[in-house]
Amino acid sequence: MPLIESQILEVLLFSYLLGSFPSGVVFTKIAGSTDIRKMGSGNIGATNVLRTGNKFLAFLTLISDLGKGLLAIKMANLIDPNMNITLVASLSCLAGHIFPIWIKFKGGKGVATAIGILFALSWQTALIVIAIWSIIAAISRYSSLAALTAFTIAPLLMTIFENKFQFLAFCLTIIIWITHKKNIKRLLKGQETKINLRKNKTN
Repeated sequence: MPLIESQILEVLLFSYLLGSFPSGVVFTKIAGSTDIRKMGSGNIGATNVLRTGNKFLAFLTLISDLGKGLLAIKMANLIDPNMNITLVASLSCLAGHIFPIWIKFKGGKGVATAIGILFALSWQTALIVIAIWSIIAAISRYSSLAALTAFTIAPLLMTIFENKFQFLAFCLTIIIWITHKKNIKRLLKGQETKINLRKNKTN
């Protein structure tokens, strides 16, 4: 196998398996909490973990999921910092999070992991996306609406700060919209679940 094909395969497998780590499931089980897949939206991401009432677990899940995207790109760049490798690492890691092999391919929506990828590509873009998400979430209390809004603007931000990654940012945006298709329907019907930032439990 040619070297470049071998490198791409290595990056693909590593990034996918890294993305597959089900942070929300692992952390809530270690804490003795309810199986996150059996409550709220059934999603394994930080927003649904927050619905357990444990903000600390939600924060751990958020940081872990974000870290997966960041680490996937950084490790890929150590192998070969070119656009193809970066694209493979990004999409493979995100695919791993959305379709994790460890829990029957039923994962999260990819928001935090995608933000981690943005951090690796352009920290300015990532910080603004987080700021937009935070503002929309605080005002509307809809995590899905916040994510959709923030990522819709991401390609434009990437054009400003790191133009060479504009296409990759666009790909991330499309994926986020696809994974939120059920949320979009609920938003349009006024049936989307709001996040509750006040509730807090220690177990």
